[in-house]
Amino acid sequence: MPHGQRNSSSAKGVDPMLGRVIAGRYRLEARAGEGGMGIVYRARHVLIDRVVALKLIRPDLRGETHLRAWMLREARAANRVDHAHIIDIHDIGETDDGELYLVMEYLVGTSLATELARGPMPLARGVDILEQMCAALSRAHDLGVVHRDLKSDNVLLTTRGGRKDFVKILDFGLAHLAMDPRLAPKGAVFGTPEYMSPEQARGEEAGPQSDLYALGVLFFEMLTGQLPFRSDDRETLLELQRTAVAPKPRSIKADVLPAAEAIVIKLLEKDRRKRFQDGHHLHEELKAIQRALPNTQWELASGENLALPPPPPPQSPGVIEWASRAALFSRLTSRAYPGGNAPPEIHDAVAQAWDLASEASRLEGEVASHSRKLEALERRGRALRAEIGRKVEELAHEESRVLREVASEQVEAGKAREQSRLAELAEVEAKHGIEASGTSPEAIRAAHEKLGGAIAVLEIRRDLLLERERRAATKDAQARDLRKQIDELRGQLARYAEALEEDLASGREKVAARTREGLAFEKTFGEVSMLLLSHLKGKPEVRDLLPELIANMHGNFSTAAAKGDSRLP
Repeated sequence: MPHGQRNSSSAKGVDPMLGRVIAGRYRLEARAGEGGMGIVYRARHVLIDRVVALKLIRPDLRGETHLRAWMLREARAANRVDHAHIIDIHDIGETDDGELYLVMEYLVGTSLATELARGPMPLARGVDILEQMCAALSRAHDLGVVHRDLKSDNVLLTTRGGRKDFVKILDFGLAHLAMDPRLAPKGAVFGTPEYMSPEQARGEEAGPQSDLYALGVLFFEMLTGQLPFRSDDRETLLELQRTAVAPKPRSIKADVLPAAEAIVIKLLEKDRRKRFQDGHHLHEELKAIQRALPNTQWELASGENLALPPPPPPQSPGVIEWASRAALFSRLTSRAYPGGNAPPEIHDAVAQAWDLASEASRLEGEVASHSRKLEALERRGRALRAEIGRKVEELAHEESRVLREVASEQVEAGKAREQSRLAELAEVEAKHGIEASGTSPEAIRAAHEKLGGAIAVLEIRRDLLLERERRAATKDAQARDLRKQIDELRGQLARYAEALEEDLASGREKVAARTREGLAFEKTFGEVSMLLLSHLKGKPEVRDLLPELIANMHGNFSTAAAKGDSRLP
């Protein structure tokens, strides 16, 4: 199922949006599915053979300008992440009548929800899927992007280069659109309760640790075949997320690996400060489990082969077919009027068909040229985003390690501080011992020896404390320097992305303008075709050529037939 969305094939009737052209260039060919944020269609560029997935945002989320601006900003931020395991967004915008749309890569695969419905996964498979998700989330968090509604429906398992279970995360950042207080009563909680972190269940803003909590829910589900918290009542489920301690996976499935259970327990901590500090730390733990597992590939118990790709979407004839139809009309007219005495309107219509076919072919070439430039610009943009993203990821991974060392040094410094405090008390006690030693030389000597020892210990403890504090300060300065480098790269990426978006918007408008012109040609060509067909279909001389003509016209305008339109344009 494309994009892992809920299948909508059971919907009654034909979707009236099919056949509609969005943003002047994307024709909706089939309804692929729907989710919480909108409806997904398989679409194709009108004049070039490019299949995409196009999501139209739910009508109730389109109504206010500030929401449109937020959605566009959020989606563009997500697109800057540019990670292999996050779905690519090709185009973002709004139509002339204010409809929000996203154009994404067209993917076919199985949602993680579908796979989880089969029951527990083999550990190697679950860790493999989680490791890919963790890598994508770490990159996103490094760049300041939080998913906010991570769940099994938003994870697509597809194939890439023969590798099965290649993860693609969908709907990055879009959930925040639905959290606007103007869309719901005060205090309303948005999201999917089964995967919602305690802070989200309290109505607080989601952060990176909220995504990690959702990963914990997903890992629990992979290991045990069930959710950690279950209830048919939404409020009960939210309260469980806020306050209840999650069961241990091994209490449900005894053979769960202890190291995997430890990860789940830490991810599902109610206090976000007790979860993994960041995705990089979690990623290290997952890689450690992978290295410890036997070097074997998991296999589906059912014997299914997820690597088998589905058949490609049907191809839409290009404008080259217009020339074929114009030639057919010429042949039919010559047959019907061998003396060249066709009525003027028929003669003019044939000539117009040729002219329109020629103009459409010219336009198709222009659009293809503009599109190639756009694709080259997009490739350069993706390459630079990926390069900056990798640099940020490397720095953030190092920062994660250094911050953990800072925390460790601070713990040791705390211990040294306590030992120093005890040594100070011992020194004070030794001084009091001298005062209480009386006049006995032996007692005085013993008291002074005790004081000397206490002073020596205190000096050692203070030196150790200073060393611990110095090391912690050094590590902290190193972490601050890494953070400065990360922030500089993020700023560089934001500036480049804004400049790139301007160039892309200009190029897309050129393509849209040419495509709108092509659509006008298409409409006129359809009208001319109907005029000629209506005139010629009653001529017995052309009866043997009519099936070929009808097939040509039906192939070009199958959308109209699919919508139940009895007129062939």
